[in-house]
Amino acid sequence: MTHIFIYDGLHVIYSLMSTVSFNDVRKEYDSSIVAVDGFSMDIEDGEFVSIVGPSGSGKSTLLRMLAGLEDVSDGEISIKDRIVNDVPPQDRGIAMVFQNYALYPHMTVRKNMSYGLKLTSDLSDDQIDRRVEEAAEMMGIEELLDTRPGNLSGGQQQRVATGRAIVRDPEAFLMDEPLSNLDAKLKIHMRTELQRIQEELNTTTIYVTHDQEEAMTMSDRIVVLADGKLQQAGTPDEVYHRPANRFVADFIGSPSMNFFDVELRDGVLVGAEFSYALSETFVDTLDAANGDKLVLGVRPEHIALDGGGGDDSVRATVDVVEPVGSDNYVYLHIGENECILRTPSGVRPDAGSTVDVSFDESNLHLFDAETDESVYERRTEYLPTSD
Repeated sequence: MTHIFIYDGLHVIYSLMSTVSFNDVRKEYDSSIVAVDGFSMDIEDGEFVSIVGPSGSGKSTLLRMLAGLEDVSDGEISIKDRIVNDVPPQDRGIAMVFQNYALYPHMTVRKNMSYGLKLTSDLSDDQIDRRVEEAAEMMGIEELLDTRPGNLSGGQQQRVATGRAIVRDPEAFLMDEPLSNLDAKLKIHMRTELQRIQEELNTTTIYVTHDQEEAMTMSDRIVVLADGKLQQAGTPDEVYHRPANRFVADFIGSPSMNFFDVELRDGVLVGAEFSYALSETFVDTLDAANGDKLVLGVRPEHIALDGGGGDDSVRATVDVVEPVGSDNYVYLHIGENECILRTPSGVRPDAGSTVDVSFDESNLHLFDAETDESVYERRTEYLPTSD
């Protein structure tokens, strides 16, 4: 069990107990395929943590190891104060919601929701019925308790699957892309419902998704995986505004970040087609030396069309303008580099035209060209603040 102690000079104010801990966890298949490689993380009681990454990054494998559906090749997984590597799934105190909902088609909603409790608890039938009815009311499906899953919509089935997890009163909810089968409008609605339920129950939730919008809007923290390795774990603001490496910068955000190969020369970023002078304050924050080869990253919303053609303006050629409702995505070329910027819908340069664009220093990202690690710790004054 992991404790983090918060001090007030000499005194302990309080401690936070980790509900779920991964300690150098590894998963290999056939001694050659590594799905998860040395993953370590503590998830605190009541946190909502989303795991994101490309296909094959190990996110579902990580969840399945925690659930006991996959063996751990090395390392330890703990829930509360016990190591659960060899504990059967039904004895781990967790509840899982799958992508396909895994409902029994021959059972009513009531029996689907109560079945797990009857197998794993000593509760009486009356106590189980009471839990089922309370969970059904919370999910808004109390009128469907005597209906079979085949007569339910996708959204209703998702509610039943979530309700089945709630009745178990688990130490943690594990959710493996539970909204991926829903249409866009229903997905947004159910996303809000899941947030409400998690906040009401205050149960630790670990949520695997390929949809970064879900992760950004629902999570206390986001875990970014690639090739089975942890790339970054942080709040949505941190992974978006302070990416630890180029992979995180590229993966988080849509459209993805623009990248330019540059070299640092006496406080100036020199690329193939442009130069950008950095302030002395900015240079002082860099973990980089004169002459280092770097990668400059700029998000589409942080590139501006600059009609004035100032000293830091960069000449570009417009390829395509793509309207997306309230915004336009402007695809252009800066020399040989493809680039995309986001503008308000009223700003629409002509395809084939030459424009000047500018970067805001406060929104620049710099990465080592060899290691891909960030060489710039963005200052807190540049991060968004909440009222």
